[in-house]
Amino acid sequence: MMRAIIIDDEKKGREILKSLIETYCKEVEIVAQASSAQEGYELVQKHEPDLVFLDVEMPNGDGFALLERFEKIKFQIVFTTAFDDYAIKAIKFHALDYLLKPIDIDELRITVENVKKAIHDKQAAPNRYTAFVQSRKTENSGKLALPIKDGIIYLSISEIVRVESDGAYSLFYTDSGKKHLSSKNLGEYEEILPAFGFFRVHRSHIVNVKMVKKFIRGDGNFIEMEDGSRVEIARRKKDEFLEMMNQIS
Repeated sequence: MMRAIIIDDEKKGREILKSLIETYCKEVEIVAQASSAQEGYELVQKHEPDLVFLDVEMPNGDGFALLERFEKIKFQIVFTTAFDDYAIKAIKFHALDYLLKPIDIDELRITVENVKKAIHDKQAAPNRYTAFVQSRKTENSGKLALPIKDGIIYLSISEIVRVESDGAYSLFYTDSGKKHLSSKNLGEYEEILPAFGFFRVHRSHIVNVKMVKKFIRGDGNFIEMEDGSRVEIARRKKDEFLEMMNQIS
């Protein structure tokens, strides 16, 4: 059994999540509930849970600020929020688990399975969350967390040349020639990477515009990257891409 705490300022939200967990996630035992960040901090210290369901938006101290109070994070976390906004982008950036309200039963089951796997594989919680907490303090760590087969790898944004769709996965190419297969699809990274100078040129490709070497016209439109690879540009994306390149050149 995984011992869990729910931290959410809304009583209805806590009760709904508790009911769903008790019905569909029998391997999780809710040992306590908290209505504030302060109460949550005290209950975590008292119960030392395996898992915390943590609401992002709370008055008098949000979920992110709560994490900064712990010298070491020894528990797994599932963030919960009703808003698909900057908070979710930050969570996705660091490859952390989250649930959007209203909570979908299948998503809840999948997320709990992810946590079980992390615990079983002995993925230390500090390794999963330290970079996230530090980025909150320094505004941006400059690293992207990629969930891979045997854990999580942290790539510097500046070393990523391009990202290619591989079915439900994404293949990252770096300037050192290394490749990394992420278990998240390309759509997830389209929400994150544009803020760091990336552009989706095709349904199968996102490129780092700083790594673009050449634009090639022909039977189709292509770009050559600094690593020598060529990537097709979709017709509907060409004008937007060229306008962006003109702005940064």
